[in-house]
Amino acid sequence: MGFTRFVETGRIARISRGRYKGKLVAIVDVIDQNRVLIDGPLTRVPRQQYPVSHLHLTKFVVKFPFTAPTRIVKKALEDFKIKEKWSQTLWAERAKAKRLRSNLDDFERFKLRLVKRSKNRMIEPVFSKLKKEASKNGTLYGKPKKGTKPLPPKKPKVEGAKKKKKVNKKKPGSAAAKKPAKK
Repeated sequence: MGFTRFVETGRIARISRGRYKGKLVAIVDVIDQNRVLIDGPLTRVPRQQYPVSHLHLTKFVVKFPFTAPTRIVKKALEDFKIKEKWSQTLWAERAKAKRLRSNLDDFERFKLRLVKRSKNRMIEPVFSKLKKEASKNGTLYGKPKKGTKPLPPKKPKVEGAKKKKKVNKKKPGSAAAKKPAKK
């Protein structure tokens, strides 16, 4: 499968580094293969050139004219309802959770640790019971269940192929070669 998110006019991107980290912007123009002209009127990011390597491209593309002025970009973003669509994405939810977790103080981290511990105490017995059951019926380690067809052999046998016979060659000077044959 090929790429689906291209650097193009109207593509919405999220800034990954710098002063405006985490803000949504629209690509207004492509300067060269490494730089683009961005504008973020709804997120208060001024129009400026920005390196493509500092942007994360989203799935959203807004239609507006090539090198459109800020007022037209703003109107296009408002009509597209970018803030509503962005807030519904899993990416936005994860970013929000990450931001909340990074802003926790010491006491809040302590409370979170206690909640996780109590949750794991409820989950662990159920998990161990399921694991024990899976171990008994053979599904834990990839064994087939009882009553199912056996797994195919790892190397399929080729018809007409001869089996190699093991030949025990006696080396001269070995203990077996020195013993005289019994009569």
